[in-house]
Amino acid sequence: MTSASVTALEAHVDEAVVERTEATRRYFAAEAERVAIVCRELAKRFVAGGRLLAVGGSPQAWSDAHHVAVEFVHPVIVGKRALPAAAVDTGDLALLRSVDDAVISFDPVTVRMQTGEWTFGPQATDPFVRQELAETLYHVVWELVHVFFEHLHGSKAGAGASAFLYPFLDDRGQDLDAVTTDVARSVLMKADEAAALREQTLGEARGTLPDAAVALCRALDAGATLYAFGNGGSATDAMDVVADFRAAPQGWEPRKAVDLAADSAILTALANDIGPQVLFARQLIALGRPGDVALAISTSGGSENIIEALSEARRRGLATIALVGYDGGRIADEGLADHVIVTRSDHIPRIQEAQASAYHVLRELVELAGRR
Repeated sequence: MTSASVTALEAHVDEAVVERTEATRRYFAAEAERVAIVCRELAKRFVAGGRLLAVGGSPQAWSDAHHVAVEFVHPVIVGKRALPAAAVDTGDLALLRSVDDAVISFDPVTVRMQTGEWTFGPQATDPFVRQELAETLYHVVWELVHVFFEHLHGSKAGAGASAFLYPFLDDRGQDLDAVTTDVARSVLMKADEAAALREQTLGEARGTLPDAAVALCRALDAGATLYAFGNGGSATDAMDVVADFRAAPQGWEPRKAVDLAADSAILTALANDIGPQVLFARQLIALGRPGDVALAISTSGGSENIIEALSEARRRGLATIALVGYDGGRIADEGLADHVIVTRSDHIPRIQEAQASAYHVLRELVELAGRR
């Protein structure tokens, strides 16, 4: 590409930073109070024995449904309890739903329970930005629903051991209205954190993202396949990456992409017979070809199976891209990927939200690069 073309891609990243930071703050400024109410009402459903059922009507929404399920069932913050949640096919919802269950669907995010229905209409036209706002919303709900449990059970202990996560929350006893007001203020603070981290991630990757996009575009144009992978919430992000390349909501030309976290038979066979460290490397041995591209997503930057896969990818002549959190971990320190985008935080929900912005912008840049 010419220098002018590269400059145009960098300018697109600049525009993406502004669009996303402004959209995040605007969206939650309008919705903070209703988000807090949903947290309160959802806590009541959980206390009553209900579950959260997440449904999706598109490949992207299906990745969000799985993301909701894994976040609630497998809490990544010490001290949080596991909560009953599941990703459910829309056609099975009527069969599986119980009276105390809550249901969440996407684009727009809608939460339905016995006590009401809340739709959070996005203040954005870009489908990628809408999905990023949705991810922040359900992460914030997951973080803050826990605040209400102690109050619903009669505790006067405030936020307890997790108080550092909940600004403004102290001893409120049974005053749920006061707690709800304080939770709404915490929603705004978390939205500000999300906006700032998106700005940091995309800003620092202003040069890296266009370079990665150009390399990925050339590979795909030459017939290569993109392989995406990650663990837990990052696995659902890999699912979303593949959905965006195969069936972008903007209607762009489909691109060859494979989700290495998708096949439960392969994953369980490898984990049981060998160990989780080979989950993705063994699949790259079987599927990867020189010229293909491996895209790894890791909040820590140090997961053993991610490092093994990136090493195997290089041995087999694949180009490598990594989205990592914290300080970049071993992947950044040791240069284990050709293109590394670092989200500088140790708070996993915020990392994942900024990484969603990064891979969405990467997809946009691949589309732009393909036109030049």
